[in-house]
Amino acid sequence: MVKSGKSVCFVIPSLQAGGMERVMCELANFISAQENITLHMVLYGRDPSIFFPLHSAIQLHSPNYSYRESLRLLYAARSLLFLRQQIRHIQPDTILSFGEYWNSLVLLALFGLNYPVYISDRCKPDKKFNKFHTLLRRWLYPRAAGIIAQTCLARDIYAEQFRHSRIAVIGNPIRKLLRTIDIQQENLVLTVGRLIQTKHHNRLIKVFSQLDANDWKLIIIGGNALKQNNSSLLHKLLEDLGLKDKVILIGECNEVDDYYYKSKVFAFTSSSEGFPNVIGEALSAGLPVVSYDCIAGPSEMISDGENGFLVPVFEDELFLKRLQLLIDDEELRKKMSVIATASVEKYSVEKIGKQYLDFILS
Repeated sequence: MVKSGKSVCFVIPSLQAGGMERVMCELANFISAQENITLHMVLYGRDPSIFFPLHSAIQLHSPNYSYRESLRLLYAARSLLFLRQQIRHIQPDTILSFGEYWNSLVLLALFGLNYPVYISDRCKPDKKFNKFHTLLRRWLYPRAAGIIAQTCLARDIYAEQFRHSRIAVIGNPIRKLLRTIDIQQENLVLTVGRLIQTKHHNRLIKVFSQLDANDWKLIIIGGNALKQNNSSLLHKLLEDLGLKDKVILIGECNEVDDYYYKSKVFAFTSSSEGFPNVIGEALSAGLPVVSYDCIAGPSEMISDGENGFLVPVFEDELFLKRLQLLIDDEELRKKMSVIATASVEKYSVEKIGKQYLDFILS
């Protein structure tokens, strides 16, 4: 796959629970297992904790100082210096950075050093930034060795924004979730995602409340994030609608796979995505998906009418009809389930990992 004796360095603020962090961990585990590859991972954020399992061969580097809110600017300066020192010590053949805000910090920290830095935003590609960060990105991103876009739409947007000649489209690795006969399916509609406003769990709850599905339940997996206390708001909504026994707020959960296996349909009402991993995982588990057709990601994985349905953002009457159709038609669910599992084989960690490795070592 690659020449012998290569050193690869991944840089990311932390490896806490999150889609970006999960993808980097899966890529790191795959690449670190390749022959003649040494993989380093530098964690430089305020909380360099690790949620996901990592291959024992990965060499971890993190700062020995702690974050203090009152000294934010000093901490940012120390992080820049820490990154620069670590990279000069590691001397990698290539560097991969994730995060639409963090990539600028990495490029700035390594400015002037002769190491190729590959970057990937993990947000919706048309995301708006403040004026300072927009200017910083326009100055720094063209200096990256390459940009990895999660979707074709993202590639087109980045090409226009940054005028970069090396932009690769590589999706996220999707875990294989093979349903077993030991776990019986139940009449469950499942959604997975942090309880933040752009996921619009409140809209999904209202849609579910209008379904003709007395023996079905809605399962919502995800915890509060981004300093948004949406859990209490959703509990209040359930109480107002009389749905406390029909809609279950699980919170953060390490056993999410069991819910994929037990459920029959997956619903997704996010209006802002880069590449929603949970859609891929649901499809891998054989769940037909009803999703808002937001920018970007769902349309890369869902073929409307084949393995699920795409619904224009906030067209909740149509969302309700599509969800009702899947609840009522068992044969349609089974047909879509077979297609769903096959549709995400191209996103296996082996195939995606090889694409990443080939690109960042090119």
